[in-house]
Amino acid sequence: MNTTGTHEIVVLGAGYTGLLAALQLSTRTRKLDTHITLVNPSGRFTERLRMHQIAAGQELGDHRIADLVAGTGIDFRQAAATAIDPDARIVTLGDGHAPLRYDTLVYALGSATDTGQVPGANDHAWTLNDPRLARRFSIRLNEIAAQGGSVTVCGGGLTGIEAAAEIAEAHPELTVTLISNAEPGAMMGDRARAHLNRALDRFGIERIVGAKVTKVLPDAVRLDTGELIHSDMTLWTTGVRVSPLAATAGIDTDAKGLIRTDATLRSISHPDIHAIGDAAAIDQAWGPVHGTCQSGLPTAAYTARTIAKLLRGKTVKPFRFGYFHQPVSLGRKDAVIQFTNADDTPKRWYLKGKAAVTYKEQVSGSPLTSYAVSKRVPMPVQLSKGGRATRSRA
Repeated sequence: MNTTGTHEIVVLGAGYTGLLAALQLSTRTRKLDTHITLVNPSGRFTERLRMHQIAAGQELGDHRIADLVAGTGIDFRQAAATAIDPDARIVTLGDGHAPLRYDTLVYALGSATDTGQVPGANDHAWTLNDPRLARRFSIRLNEIAAQGGSVTVCGGGLTGIEAAAEIAEAHPELTVTLISNAEPGAMMGDRARAHLNRALDRFGIERIVGAKVTKVLPDAVRLDTGELIHSDMTLWTTGVRVSPLAATAGIDTDAKGLIRTDATLRSISHPDIHAIGDAAAIDQAWGPVHGTCQSGLPTAAYTARTIAKLLRGKTVKPFRFGYFHQPVSLGRKDAVIQFTNADDTPKRWYLKGKAAVTYKEQVSGSPLTSYAVSKRVPMPVQLSKGGRATRSRA
């Protein structure tokens, strides 16, 4: 730690978690001698929770990171981090930007859909990894819809379900097929899943369940049964990859490339590095945390509080988190919300229809509200600490 001058804090990534961490750090360290630098390749904040809406042709707000951090003292650098030297505590940036020295590093580089595991997916499938790509998908979708063509969504997780429903609602003339290894909505309770299936039926979405895609072709996907499914456009929503930056730097990572953390979300090999969101391997008493905005924002707020406490010489309690809900939009006029236990297993309670639409919209819009408030005070963003399921970590 630098004890002779300004404490340099570098936050890598300005997605949901990195942006919140930077904003709450600026509030919590206002009276300390710190300087915060936020690094991100794009100048635009991406609402990942709404990418399926862009893919279906909807216009969303244009939120600029520089505007979101204006007035906080955060130094925003629009650049890509290309290397980390954890021993020298230096981050190398691309495009001719000067390297950054840090005393504390917040690693929030997130994740993206992985198209590298199935032949042809990288060449012929679309993803929702980037809003510009999603916009191009929507333009091409209009052309395919005008011809009464077909779209195949690979992956029956929440992203795949939302994308399939959004596309089918916006373009009823399309044939939309959802391919899933497991039953769509399998993580939900029976009643919530029944409502989800009724919505998919209403949209005319065809489902192929229990099959794996073994190859993506320019105009089809091949299943492990050998069957070819014609597809004018294929949207890939399954599989996750993370940046190799941490592993390449020699920071301790798991098999997926996530930074292995201790109970306070600090790297077990380099304690001056804090990993949050999808970039971190986080364990709770009930099991590992899987990357979602629901879990990511609490890691960001917790880490901002942790760093501020460490700088003041205070002790830090372990991170505690429990899941609270599984919100799923089903087009613009329907949704289903499954409430959950701390380990993300379903409870009895769920919402559907208009009440669920309102609930889901509040969830999707809450990060931007959190950012606006956190410029003044560190707004709470955690719905549950897990109760008895995580109390043993306190």
